[in-house]
Amino acid sequence: MKVITLLTDFGNYYPGVMKGVIWKIAQDVKIADITHEVEPHNVFQGAFLLYYSYRYFENAVHVAVVDPGVGGERKALAIVTENHIFVGPDNGLLYPSALEDGIKKAYKIREDVSELVGTLSTTFHGRDVFAPAAALASQGKLGKYFEETDSMVKLDLFEYSVEEERVMCRVAFVDRFGNIVTNLKAEDVKAKAFYLNDIEFPLVRTYSDVDIGKPLALIGSFGTLELSVREGKASEITGIKRGNVEIELEVVR
Repeated sequence: MKVITLLTDFGNYYPGVMKGVIWKIAQDVKIADITHEVEPHNVFQGAFLLYYSYRYFENAVHVAVVDPGVGGERKALAIVTENHIFVGPDNGLLYPSALEDGIKKAYKIREDVSELVGTLSTTFHGRDVFAPAAALASQGKLGKYFEETDSMVKLDLFEYSVEEERVMCRVAFVDRFGNIVTNLKAEDVKAKAFYLNDIEFPLVRTYSDVDIGKPLALIGSFGTLELSVREGKASEITGIKRGNVEIELEVVR
């Protein structure tokens, strides 16, 4: 596998160090940054963004690190699927993507993989554990530092309820445009409009179907319901500015 992707909540500095470790072990691998702007500690959001991005790569190693339990009892995992390998903490972050692609084997990554780096920090397993493990995985070297396991933390991205007059769903992501991306799949969006915080969001096909500054709801690029404001920010008018928040939508049939 000649491509490694990175998805973290690290911001700018730390991913560069991870790349240095990867290239030290696997010089020919290409590295693609998916994002390093996952909200800090937001495992649900990281899992959601990984789920909707891994599929655009072919035969890649995907390193995802949103790891509030770093240095604790949680395992470090490498999950081999039909077409990919997923590397990261065992906190549910990898599970939805790995499950969809078809899990073949799962490995616990031993912490002594850090001997390839020379350090083992209790706060930066992205550098000391996951980066060297991903480099080895890209070379098909799942031996010395990998032990098979049959247990992993599961996470359901699409747990929501749809009733006649209301929908209970979850905000997965608020993007830089202030769009509120929910986990409600398109096939379950059956309404003329939704109300949130007494604001009506009519269901339309495109942003241009409403006037500038007006609220709207549509099926966005994730294939899920999004609440937006044309050339404005739904996050500002609703007060919802982060992911992994449960919301109740009133349904207009």
